[in-house]
Amino acid sequence: MAGGFAGIFTEKLSEENYDNWKECLKSYFIANGLWNVVTGKEAKPEGRSEGYKEWVRKNAMALHAIQISCGGDTMSELRGNESAKFEWELLAEKIRVPLPNGKVEVKEQATSTITEYRTLSKAVEEGDWEATRTFLEKKPDALSEKITLNGDTVLHVAVMAGQTEILKKLLASTGADLELKNDIGYTAFSIAAINGFKDMVEPMLERDENLVKLKDVHGLIPIVAASFYSSKEMVRYLYTKTPHEMLSPENTDRSGATLLNCLITDELYDVALHLLERYPSLGFVEDLHRNYAIRLLAHKRSAFPSGNRYVFCKQWIYSCMRVTSTQYEDEYPQSSDEESNIRIELKTNTQQVLLNKLRMLLWNLLTWIVPDIGHMYNRKSKHYEAQKFLKSIIKHIPYLSKEQLAKIGWDEAISDAIRNGITEFIDEVIESTPEIIWRKDKKGRTIFSHAIVQRQENIFSHIYGLGAKMRIAIIRHDIFHNNFLHLAAKLSPPSRLDRISGAALQMQRELEWFEEVSSILPPKYMEEVNENNKTPSELFTDEHQELMKQGESWMKNTAASCMVVATLIAAVMFTSAFTVPGGNDERRGTPIFLNSNAFLIFVISNAISLFASSTSVLVFLGILTSRYAEKDFRKSLPRKLIDGLFTLFFSIVTMMACFGAAIFLLLRERLHWIALPIIVLSSIPIALYSSFQFPLLIEILIYTYGGGIFDSERKRLYARSKVI
Repeated sequence: MAGGFAGIFTEKLSEENYDNWKECLKSYFIANGLWNVVTGKEAKPEGRSEGYKEWVRKNAMALHAIQISCGGDTMSELRGNESAKFEWELLAEKIRVPLPNGKVEVKEQATSTITEYRTLSKAVEEGDWEATRTFLEKKPDALSEKITLNGDTVLHVAVMAGQTEILKKLLASTGADLELKNDIGYTAFSIAAINGFKDMVEPMLERDENLVKLKDVHGLIPIVAASFYSSKEMVRYLYTKTPHEMLSPENTDRSGATLLNCLITDELYDVALHLLERYPSLGFVEDLHRNYAIRLLAHKRSAFPSGNRYVFCKQWIYSCMRVTSTQYEDEYPQSSDEESNIRIELKTNTQQVLLNKLRMLLWNLLTWIVPDIGHMYNRKSKHYEAQKFLKSIIKHIPYLSKEQLAKIGWDEAISDAIRNGITEFIDEVIESTPEIIWRKDKKGRTIFSHAIVQRQENIFSHIYGLGAKMRIAIIRHDIFHNNFLHLAAKLSPPSRLDRISGAALQMQRELEWFEEVSSILPPKYMEEVNENNKTPSELFTDEHQELMKQGESWMKNTAASCMVVATLIAAVMFTSAFTVPGGNDERRGTPIFLNSNAFLIFVISNAISLFASSTSVLVFLGILTSRYAEKDFRKSLPRKLIDGLFTLFFSIVTMMACFGAAIFLLLRERLHWIALPIIVLSSIPIALYSSFQFPLLIEILIYTYGGGIFDSERKRLYARSKVI
């Protein structure tokens, strides 16, 4: 049993090798006497009983075997678990939701009995009430009998067939038992709730209010089952009908926590906020999937404004929008047709009502003209509600013990929020718990350390607002003896690099980060070595070798391609300078159209295009022959590329102006209207170049000459405090 694990697993667990992985591990467990522990046949003894230490040893061996056969992503989901049986069921047997106590008994029915009810089943599915009524009159007991191989009653069949009218007529019969479950473990009400059939749920609930309390085969009450299937409107409706005590964190079935987390996933933050305000501790209770609300929020980038990536004009429209708060009544509505009353309306006078109607009319007109505005408004409403929910859950964090924080994965939640760039999450955490800036995780890293590693400049910029605390915060080291500069020297995560066009600009961004962190640290930190005996500069060089090669290749390819175009333009412009349109006067040798304004435009644009294209060729030649050192990617190379692209663009514009003037001179006597088509056609190449290359030029300009990626306002305050 002491044999090593090496060689047992040739590949990490994946969808493709799942079967082989499962069989390989099973054989290993059987061969080493661990199978009974993994399957649960050998139960965990009491702490002081005989055999406890042996069981712990076997469980640890099995657990280790499972863990080393999984990739990093899978391990992150399993971290913190100490049961080999749980991990085996989760990964190998795919058992994700715990089943309720007891077994579901499947009663076998004779084939002849099922055949007898096929007529009834078919009539219900086809919506034939007359045939259904005739059958039930002959056999009244059929209303509560199981009429399919899955053990469905006639009510189940009506719901799954979507026959609302048939269902309502069946409910009128006194013999209909709504609490009967099929062999799969679902009531007809649960199936209707999962599918979002509100017109079916309402009459069933009027008949039996207890239906909202019945659990299905997985131990889920209807509202939780509906939330699993993202039936949003059904969840809103059932939330007004489900007794709130069933969602209490004191219940062992964890319905409240599971519902809360499903509400977060489905972005029903207004309902989630109402539930959380009723039971604040639900935010720190584990749900059926072993998730916590705070961890889900840390992954929900789309729930916050920082997750937006609107272009400038849309971002401006988004910032101008005003959204209103959504509130819930303290008491649940009692009538089934009062779902809309879940939101309370503020009392307004007549003038306000008219103003609101006018505003709504204008808004509907605007959304009809620009459909995206409606989507943006909905997104901002979600963001507003999500931020209120976040504030409500974060305000309870200071009252949790260290053990509770460790249990909910507080450090992991902060790390996830930083990695996903959720600035609002970190803002709220710092506001509610200012001392969080000193908190270190298992690697000895603070929130600013994580912000550097994950390249989240908006979060790192908080460090400039710390005042006197900043000098202490920036000198922290992690357990690997990395200071902030070592962390800045590491290669950026791929998700952040991919947001930047081209390897050269990615290298520029990496250098900007390194310089920024270096500017706030004492000079001696540049010479410090980590546990691998590397200074920050040495670590930066090692980490960015491949990116430098890619940046050099990208820069040379771009320069070579553009230089070809610039060379062609220069050649054409040089030739056209000696072949002027209309020719020359034979007696004087001067151009025939010398006194024409169009000819003046031709000459000037030709000369400018020739000079610009020649300059562009020389600039791109300089890029090809550059040394490509690390520091060159920060300013030197980007500046050359800017000059080359700008002069190339200018040469294209003037070349087309030159061409247009020449055509106009030749055809103006015959075709007076030729000027307008020439202008339109000449603008096409310019527009194409602008759409393909101009965004790159603008991006390089911003990165090279812009104000930087860090919060300039906070940096100015920091610089002012240093002077003082």
